[in-house]
Amino acid sequence: MYTIAPSPTPILLSDPVTSAPPDTSAPSILRYIIGFLLIGIAWGFTTPFIRAAARTHQPPSHPILSSPSVTNSFLKSKLYGAFFGVVDLLRNPRYAIPLVVNLTGSIWFFLLIGQAELSLTVPITNSLAFLFTVLGEWWVERKVISRDTWIGMILSLCGIALCVHSKTG
Repeated sequence: MYTIAPSPTPILLSDPVTSAPPDTSAPSILRYIIGFLLIGIAWGFTTPFIRAAARTHQPPSHPILSSPSVTNSFLKSKLYGAFFGVVDLLRNPRYAIPLVVNLTGSIWFFLLIGQAELSLTVPITNSLAFLFTVLGEWWVERKVISRDTWIGMILSLCGIALCVHSKTG
């Protein structure tokens, strides 16, 4: 059995001479705004690019999918089909690059949610993702943004402003 022997010299938990004061400063509001915008762009603006690439994707043929050992097994045919479907899309840069940017938005969100207030982070990032999705559709697909959509976007921005004001005021 092990025992812990007392230390011959006392250990101070905080030495005022050598220890630095803890950093209590929170990140600036500008860093939060940039974080919210980057997440909104990563989630929203990339979605139309991913959709356009998936819509126009022409997968190559895979002879193994038509082999008797695969076609005779339901499980093998589904697994091989799903595997080649994912691999073919990921090998397409028109799909893979926006997907990677979109997924990095999730990483940024995870990092931001640990610092920012949850009741602000979720509605702000989701609203911004919606706004950037509309702008991305306009950019990629040349969709016309209707008057009602513009009104909805403005109301979303007003809702974001009200959320922020209620937490800071």
